[in-house]
Amino acid sequence: MPATADSLSTPHEVPFLNIIDPEFDYNSAELISAQQLNWYAESPIGLLVLRYAEAQELLRDRRLNHNGRRFLEMNGIVDGPAYDWFVPMIVNHDGPVHRRLRGLVNKVFTPRMIDNIRPFIRAKAAALAEELASVDVCEFVEDFGNPFPLAVMSHLLGVPAQDYDTFRVWTTDIGLVFSIAHGGDIPARVETAVVGLSGYVTALMDEKRRRPTDDLISALVAVQQAEDRVSSDELCNLIVTLVFAAHDTTRHQFGNGMVAFSEHHDQWTLLARRPELAPQAVEEIIRWCPSAPTVYRFAAEDFEYRGLNLTEGTFLTMCVPAAQRDPLVFRNGNTFDIAVTREAGPLQFGGGPHHCLGAALARAELGEALPVLANRLGPPTLAGPVTWRPPIGIYGPDRLPLRFGA
Repeated sequence: MPATADSLSTPHEVPFLNIIDPEFDYNSAELISAQQLNWYAESPIGLLVLRYAEAQELLRDRRLNHNGRRFLEMNGIVDGPAYDWFVPMIVNHDGPVHRRLRGLVNKVFTPRMIDNIRPFIRAKAAALAEELASVDVCEFVEDFGNPFPLAVMSHLLGVPAQDYDTFRVWTTDIGLVFSIAHGGDIPARVETAVVGLSGYVTALMDEKRRRPTDDLISALVAVQQAEDRVSSDELCNLIVTLVFAAHDTTRHQFGNGMVAFSEHHDQWTLLARRPELAPQAVEEIIRWCPSAPTVYRFAAEDFEYRGLNLTEGTFLTMCVPAAQRDPLVFRNGNTFDIAVTREAGPLQFGGGPHHCLGAALARAELGEALPVLANRLGPPTLAGPVTWRPPIGIYGPDRLPLRFGA
């Protein structure tokens, strides 16, 4: 069991939430009641932060870290390919090492690069929207949620189109690394994905060194060779991490968004009528139904925070869906409304030096695709049972049958 915190004083009841229960619901009355009782709850995996102000502070608190080694070890992973990839991942470094690795990516993964692929994003969204329009019922994850971000990511990186199907299995499964607490076949699937992606990326890096093209991997390889500050193994790890961030989280964000619109047809109709609301619609979807509902940290030292003695090693999980509807911060936070400008930003991308590298790309994909879909298709309605990822880790539907209105 992870380390826990001792209360200096207990002015409020501390609720308990079983977040590892496969049936745990982020929209439940139980969670809302827990948030009203206290800013945190106990859970089987440690402290669960429920309110926005505390989550935002803790995500930026330098007395906390990611400690990837400890995260895997508390879930029974002490060696192997997944361990060798995850522990040295960029997010698990701080200070000079993190700045060195992030500096390489920042040199080439720029706003201009993202703007340059927007025409491709729009064209791909339009083509897939036509396919959705041609059927009575679609399986949205398979027909759009998977192929759309996969195509964008592959185009950005320079992955040949003929490799998409092979690539897709690995990029889908590697995101399960944050769900390994659920056990089953998840650790094995993550390991297989890491081995496959690492081998593929290594070969692709070698190809880009010999024959560079106009893509992100070619640019990263060129900077790495010119500056000689990042090893080939570190660069491979960076690229595998970018792949993981660019596909799995985005496909689930699309799925979550479509479930939200299926419950709020008026918002879909509003977006179709006013496509200029797309940026606000993106932010509202990320707030309302984040694909990263849990963001974790470990206490790197002993310290006191808001009446709690946090000992070194204490595991804290930010409950992003609850925090992003916190009535203390969001007026009418339990209302999904794409026309409202929310002043507080999303938490699922982290904060400070560790703000997600792929956040701008995810926003670009959602912002370009949603108005295309709303313009071409009527409001979505669930057309069958929805199956979901486990509630810890990257979260969203794995199967989402939809029928779009006329």
